[in-house]
Amino acid sequence: MRHDTLLHPDLAEGARVLIAQGRLLAEREPELYRSASRGRAELARFFHTELGWTLEVLEAADLIRLHKRREDVPGARGLRIRREGQDPVPASQLVLVLSALACEQLWRRPRMTLNDLLQSVAQVCATDSESNLLPRFPVVPGDGVSKQEAHRNRHSLVDALRLLQADGTIAVDRSLDQAAGDGGDAVVSSSRDRLTAKFSSLSPSLLNLAQLPPRRHARALATDRITEDDELPDDQDEPDLAEGPEARRAARSETTRRRLRAMRRLVDDPGVDPVADDYLQSTTGRSRALSVLHALGLVATVRHDWWQVSDPSQLGSTLDFPNGRRNERQAALALLRHLSTRDPTLDGRERVVAIEEIVTLFEQVREDLPRWAAAYGGQLRALAKAAANGLVDAGFLVAEPADDVPEPRWRPTPAVRMWRVRLHTASGANSEHRAVTPTLFDAPEGIA
Repeated sequence: MRHDTLLHPDLAEGARVLIAQGRLLAEREPELYRSASRGRAELARFFHTELGWTLEVLEAADLIRLHKRREDVPGARGLRIRREGQDPVPASQLVLVLSALACEQLWRRPRMTLNDLLQSVAQVCATDSESNLLPRFPVVPGDGVSKQEAHRNRHSLVDALRLLQADGTIAVDRSLDQAAGDGGDAVVSSSRDRLTAKFSSLSPSLLNLAQLPPRRHARALATDRITEDDELPDDQDEPDLAEGPEARRAARSETTRRRLRAMRRLVDDPGVDPVADDYLQSTTGRSRALSVLHALGLVATVRHDWWQVSDPSQLGSTLDFPNGRRNERQAALALLRHLSTRDPTLDGRERVVAIEEIVTLFEQVREDLPRWAAAYGGQLRALAKAAANGLVDAGFLVAEPADDVPEPRWRPTPAVRMWRVRLHTASGANSEHRAVTPTLFDAPEGIA
C-alpha cells in the first residue's frame, strides 16, 4: 500500500485537528477549515475507510464535525474544564447536566444574559427535581439555601458554559473567570445551527438505554455508525470459511471490526499494546497501521510490545507532555526517569509502582532541594497522585483497579523504556554560580 494514496498532504493537518478535537471551526482555524472543506470528499472517504468514522460538513454553522466512534471508550477520558491559571479538571455530572440545560434554553433564546440563563435553568430544575429527573439547583440564598450552595451552583453553570465556549457552541462577551469571581453579568449568545450540530447519536430514549447495562451504553450510542459490528457477539469465534457465504461475510465483518478497533486506538491513544491487539501482530495490520499514521503526519515508535504515537505539531493531541515547568510536570518527569531505571521482573514485565514508592522518591528529592514543590508542603501524596495521573494521560502508566488494592497503584507500560530524560544546562553569565551537578528541578534546565 502506497502512503501517498491514503490522504493528500494538504489535508493531514486538518485531519489531525479533527481527530483531537472532533471539529473544525471557521472562525478559529480559517485556513484548515477552507482546506478541509475543499477536500471534504477525500477526507470523508479516508475517515470512513480507515477508521469507520463519519465526517459531516455543516456550512450553515461554519463547522466541520467528525463523529468519532469507539467500542472501548477510555474510561479515564472525558470533558475537562479549563480555568484560568489552573490545570484542567474533569467535568462533574452536574456540570454535564447543566451544559445540556443551557443548550435547551439557548435554543429558545439564542441571546441571554448569564443571570437570565441562571434563573431559567434553576426554574427547569425546580420543576423536575422533586421527581428526581433533574438535580436540585437553587441559585438564590434563603429558605434553607446557604450562600455557599448558591455560589457553588453559579460556578457550576459557569463551568458548563466553559465547556460550551471551548467547543465553539456559544460566545460570551466577557471573561467567564471574571463573571464567576465578581458575580457580574455577561451576555451569552449562540446559533441554532451550532446547537443542532451537537447531536452526535440517536436519542437515548430511542435507544432504550435504561434497559441496557452500563457496559453496553457506548456501543448502543454508536449503533448509527457501526450497526454491522453490533450484530456480532463479543465471544464469537472466527468462523470456518468453508461453511458458505454467511460464514465468509461474518469473517469479513470480524476482520473489519478488529482493524477499525486497532486503528482507532492508534490515532486516539498515546500508546497501544500490540500484544493485546492481534491485528497489529500481522504483517498486513502493521503495514496498514503505519500507512494510516504516515498519511496523518503522526510519528510512531514501534517495539514488539508497544506502539508509541505522537504528533510533533501538537495539532492531533490535547496532551502537552513533556512540556511545562509546573511542579506536577517536574514530578512526572522525575517519576518517569525513576521508572525507566528500575529492573523488570524475572519474566521481563514492569513491576507495579505504589504511591509509597513515589512519595519516597519525592522525599529524596526534597532532601537535596528543600524548596522544591514548597506549595505542597507535607502533601507529597497529592503531588505523587498528580504526577502519576499525568503519566497515565500520556500512556506511561495504567491505574490498577481501585477495588483490588487499598492504596493507589499503577502498572508501567513498555513506554517507560522508550523515553530517556536528559538534562542540559543553558550557558549564561551566571553559569559559574550554578550547581556542579545539575538536577531536574534547577531553574535553568530544560528537557532534551
